[in-house]
Amino acid sequence: MKKKSNYKRFLLLWVGELVSGIGGGLTSFGLGVYVFHQTGSAADMALVTLLAFLPTLLLSVPAGVLADRYDRRLLMMIGDGCSAVGILFILCCVLNGGASLTEICIGVTISSVFSSLLEPSYRATVTDLLDTEEYSKASGMVSLAGSARYLVSPIIAGALLTVSDIRLLLILDICTFFLTVICTGVVRKGLAAKAAEEKEPFFTALKIGWQAVTEEKGVFLLILLSSVMTCFMGAFQILAEPLILDFADSATLGIGETVCASGMLVSGLFLGAKGIKKGYVKTLSISLTVAGIAMVIFGLKENIYLICAAGFLFFAMLPFANNCLDYLVRTNIADELQGRAWGLIGFLSQISYVAAYGLSGVLADGIGERFQVGVGRGAAVVIMASGVLLGILALSVYPIRAVRKLEENS
Repeated sequence: MKKKSNYKRFLLLWVGELVSGIGGGLTSFGLGVYVFHQTGSAADMALVTLLAFLPTLLLSVPAGVLADRYDRRLLMMIGDGCSAVGILFILCCVLNGGASLTEICIGVTISSVFSSLLEPSYRATVTDLLDTEEYSKASGMVSLAGSARYLVSPIIAGALLTVSDIRLLLILDICTFFLTVICTGVVRKGLAAKAAEEKEPFFTALKIGWQAVTEEKGVFLLILLSSVMTCFMGAFQILAEPLILDFADSATLGIGETVCASGMLVSGLFLGAKGIKKGYVKTLSISLTVAGIAMVIFGLKENIYLICAAGFLFFAMLPFANNCLDYLVRTNIADELQGRAWGLIGFLSQISYVAAYGLSGVLADGIGERFQVGVGRGAAVVIMASGVLLGILALSVYPIRAVRKLEENS
């Protein structure tokens, strides 16, 4: 039976996540510049990013089970609200004379632990609110909100850092949590709450979620392929900042990141308005291949114009790839299993980010030191190699019959 559309409520929820993404982007940009200026190391920057990501990844599976057992909107409010604690800790350290690398790592870890409640509940709530025909447009909007931390935040943060310091960025981020929680609360009030379920034990529910993800061969293969691809893309995302900071200032970095991320804006607006009607697997393969080519161009030369053009192309491809992945998976998993399924999918598809964040910075520092070319050129080598591997893997997706079958089943 077709569910009643709640697209207006989805838009309100989306606004809250948009604001949250902008605030998080301010902190992410500010901490990256702060750590790089303190240490000059890509590995240290990568460590902060890793610790901001790892708890969310490790806790995504149990968070997905909770999203199917309890009120999803309430879990989102708890996750969003309490994640401000970690940012507040970093702010207190900065106000007390400066935050050390260890203190920054502790703060981002605390924030990430609470943020782990958000993603599975948010994705499952989208399914709660919308009908099938609205999924593709919603996916475009979600990608657009996700791009805000790369599109809007860098240029704002870069400009603010010329007149202030990281303290202002942290304060602004903390303020955004209030608006996000209010938006989620309004949506929760107007939507029937999900009563707590005790139908099966926690690990039984987890097992059912695993079966939902693995019983369709194409879904599982797509998740595994996505995991490998995210490793290559993760290397790009973590090394782009030290590559630019090695020859430019924070204001240039902010403008550059915004220009690059505007590719996501263009694609996100297109998908939000039009969506994708067919050819999901082909679009997925082509978009990721082009993204790989863009990564190679990005690392060729210390030229901000070439870097911005390549970055724009890379980010323009991501919403298309995410839209296709989202649709192919979402339409092949039952609604009542969406929470725990997305928790598992998030874990499996993003586990390789740990390798990317853990190794890419070390490799960039090592290459730069070994060949005495600087950390920026070391980062460029890693990015270009990752782009080649991403393109090769992306081209291998389309011929897989089990993956193409997902589109026929939807």
